[in-house]
Amino acid sequence: MARPAEPGRTALLDAGTRVLAAEESSGWGSLSANAVVAEAAMSKGAFFHHFPTRRDFVVELHARFHAEASAAINSAIAPLAPGAGRIAAGITAYLDFCLSRADAKAFLFQARADSDLAECVATMNEHFASSMVRDLRAAGWARPKETARLAVASVAEVALIEKDQGRASRRHRQALRALLHLF
Repeated sequence: MARPAEPGRTALLDAGTRVLAAEESSGWGSLSANAVVAEAAMSKGAFFHHFPTRRDFVVELHARFHAEASAAINSAIAPLAPGAGRIAAGITAYLDFCLSRADAKAFLFQARADSDLAECVATMNEHFASSMVRDLRAAGWARPKETARLAVASVAEVALIEKDQGRASRRHRQALRALLHLF
């Protein structure tokens, strides 16, 4: 397990985010301990002091990305009553968050193929789906759990499309709202 110690731990995580976000990055393939410590201007020993394995590091980096995404979503939906409007606000907040992050594609797409993160990806998808069930139920969906899982996959796909386009896609967002009957 990673040892909590600041400021080195945060500096390494920030460096990992920058490595993933770099234009020339190949995503998770670029995320070696050497690349991270070079970006952080720290020693390799410092890396392994804070994160005993690369897996510990990528799991923490993945968790941090999704904690920040959750905070953006929660901020958008907090004042809203359960239902379709809250779902729409949460989806918009998530898509806007992903679009604002240069490293989002690594977390949305490449993380799925990383054996160190497969369980983390499944856990986060389940978390986001579970958080949507109450709203889907309030919006009248008969199978809210199943719908939530499909919605999470659809939202992730729109986020990837937008990352590829480098901008929000009004057409895809409207299609997603129509698919989920959020008008």
